[in-house]
Amino acid sequence: MNCSTPLEQLTVLLDRQRRAFERDPVVSAETRIDRIDRVISLLVDNQGALCEATSADFGHRSLHQARMADIFGSLTSLRYAKKNVRRWMKPEKRKVDPPLNILGAKAEIRYQPKGVVGAIATWNFPVWVPLSPLGGIFAAGNRCMVKLSEFTPHTSALLQQLIAHYFDPEELVAVTGEQEVGAAFAALPFDHILFTGATSVGKHILHAAADNLVPVTLELGGKSPVVVGRNADLKKAAKAIAIGKALNMGQVCLSPDYIFVHHLGMNELIAEIERAFAELFPTIRDNPDYTAVINARHHARLQSYLDDAREQEGEIRVINPAQESFAMQKEGVHKIPPTLIIEPKESMKVMQEEIFGPLLPMKSYQHIDDAIDYINAHPRPLALYLFSDDEREKERVLSRTISGGVTVNDVIQHISCEDLPFGGTGASGMGNYHGIEGFRTFSHARSVYTQSRINMMQLMGMKPPYGDKVSKILDSMIKK
Repeated sequence: MNCSTPLEQLTVLLDRQRRAFERDPVVSAETRIDRIDRVISLLVDNQGALCEATSADFGHRSLHQARMADIFGSLTSLRYAKKNVRRWMKPEKRKVDPPLNILGAKAEIRYQPKGVVGAIATWNFPVWVPLSPLGGIFAAGNRCMVKLSEFTPHTSALLQQLIAHYFDPEELVAVTGEQEVGAAFAALPFDHILFTGATSVGKHILHAAADNLVPVTLELGGKSPVVVGRNADLKKAAKAIAIGKALNMGQVCLSPDYIFVHHLGMNELIAEIERAFAELFPTIRDNPDYTAVINARHHARLQSYLDDAREQEGEIRVINPAQESFAMQKEGVHKIPPTLIIEPKESMKVMQEEIFGPLLPMKSYQHIDDAIDYINAHPRPLALYLFSDDEREKERVLSRTISGGVTVNDVIQHISCEDLPFGGTGASGMGNYHGIEGFRTFSHARSVYTQSRINMMQLMGMKPPYGDKVSKILDSMIKK
């Protein structure tokens, strides 16, 4: 392309996809399934290279976690969409009010492709984030342009190459580049934009989309709390929390961000969490299962949170079973051991910012309502996690708080249920995808009304010139 600016270059790609869509707006189930199948083949055939690329980008990343989250996680979404696409595509019948319904009038919803979807991916799951939404995007019959993260150059370069091999650019094309490219991408007049990333960036995406009146789905983050009930099994809760926090070592939008536990159980839960992490990672520095922080910038950010907590006299518990030194690590590797911050002050950075790393503040409560009130006084989180077998306590927390999603007696797992919508609310995002909600997000729900052969408006005289007959009919219709 002989275009001078990123916006001009991207516009050429968008125009090409839009013209292709306009030539073939009726997208068969077979075409949709074929596109999904090719994403599946891309993942299965190249899983080793993709996982190695993510590890190169992180300095070190657990290859098993990459296969579980990035590869298998994407396949789950894609296979579910493939299985259900024919059913989702069928027109949905709606009711017609009497007497028109008995006279032959019909109403239905037809789900049409929106056209071209722009998907902007983030770095923490550099395969899952850009590829898993393609299940819903392709099931809905759309074409797609994907902006890959500049913070994972190895994975993004490989994905761009693979997408070009498996897809015609009129169907799916991947774009790479720095901030200037990202800004130009968000400014394109797509038919829908899906953005996954930080809340601060999401605001800019929404502003850019507004200029073109583009509908937007924002999958953001926030501080997802864990509430441990008064009589919860603390050992089970600790194991679940540790395993959840170990995923990508907290670099997950759904990662537990802080814990609320009854004050009488605080010390026991601390001990159980320390024990659980030690069982998962008896060593850390050279442990292949322990994922590093993505880069030096984010490592410095997390260290600044710890420095701030120390300056404010916070109690910090570093979980380092082998007592290893992290002062001099391999080049490009930035590991931080799991670290608890006990009873943090509200002024600490760990309580003000989304952590996105292996730090975990722990707060106590006297009554469950203390935890509820604290959660409600802060921006709505993407997820809430509750450990409790007390039905009254569970219902109290669920009914009195608002979050994007909830997992009870575990963490993060609600995202693995493909039949549940995934999305945030308020500062944690807007809109949903996954399952049928994803299909509907990326579809236009077109209302189609077919009138009966009998024109009731004309039969009842409800047309100009109006007179007493119409007045009497309206009097009979408008009443308590």
